[in-house]
Amino acid sequence: MIAPFAGFGLGLRKPHYAEFLDHRVAVDFVEVISENFMIDGGRPRQMLRDVRASYPVALHGVSMSIGSADGLDGAYLGRLRALVDEIEPLFVSDHLSWTRIEGFSSHDLLPLPYTREALDLVCANIDRAQEALGRAMLIENPSTYIDFVPADMTEWQFLDAMCARTGCGLLLDVNNVFVSASNHGFDPIAYLDGVPHDRVRQIHLAGHSMGEDLLIDTHDRPVPGSVWDLYAHVLPLLGPVATMIERDDDIPPLIDLLSELAVARAIGRRQLRRAA
Repeated sequence: MIAPFAGFGLGLRKPHYAEFLDHRVAVDFVEVISENFMIDGGRPRQMLRDVRASYPVALHGVSMSIGSADGLDGAYLGRLRALVDEIEPLFVSDHLSWTRIEGFSSHDLLPLPYTREALDLVCANIDRAQEALGRAMLIENPSTYIDFVPADMTEWQFLDAMCARTGCGLLLDVNNVFVSASNHGFDPIAYLDGVPHDRVRQIHLAGHSMGEDLLIDTHDRPVPGSVWDLYAHVLPLLGPVATMIERDDDIPPLIDLLSELAVARAIGRRQLRRAA
C-alpha cells in the first residue's frame, strides 16, 4: 500500500525551473514528467537532483502504455527504474490508456474498452511494472472523447477492480472526470462516489477547452469553477491526499499558479472544518 501524503504542489515546468532553484517556493511537493528525465546525466537530470534536494518529487509518466496489448517495453521500465532509484520519488504514476502498438507510438493517451478482457491485460501490465520498479504505482483516470460499447463495467468500476487486483493506487484527475462526464453524458458525482476512495493518493486539478463538439483536456487555462466544485465534493470522502495544479500550455507566471494552489488549500481547510 502506498503511504498517504497530505500536501499541495505544482507540476514543475521549464519556465519555472530557475525560480524553484533560486529560492524556496511555497509548495509541499512538485511533479515532473518522467520521460523528460529518463536520460543518463545531463542538465535536466542535474536540475531534477537539485530540486529533489529541497522538495519531494512525484514522477508522472505519459508513455508507459499500461493498456498496450503488446505488453510493456522492458527498456523503458529499466530507464524509469534507474530514475526512481536516484530520485526516490513521492509517487510514480502513469495513465489508464495505451499509446503504443507494434513499435509505433501515437504520442497520445488512447482510451480502453471497459471489458473483463481489457481488465486482465491492464492488471498484468501493472503487475509487471510494479515488479520492475520495486514499488506500487498510481494510475490516473483518463479524459476520453470516444467510448466503447458494449462495456462490462463503468470506468469507476474498472478502476476499483484494477486497484483491488494489483494493489496500485489512484491518481484522481478531477478535470478528467468533468471532461469525460460532459463528453459521454454520465454523472460526475456518481463517478467520484464510485471510485475506491481508500486508494486515492493524489489529485490533479487543471483546466480544459471547448472543441467543436467536445471538451478537450488541454491544461492551458485556470481550473474552472465546475472542477473546483467536484474537488470540494470528493475531498471529504478521501483520506490524506496530495493535490496539485497541472498546467502544460500557455503557462502563466508562477505567482498565478500559486494563487490557484491557494484556492485548493482554502477548500481543503474548509472541508476539514466541516468534517470536524
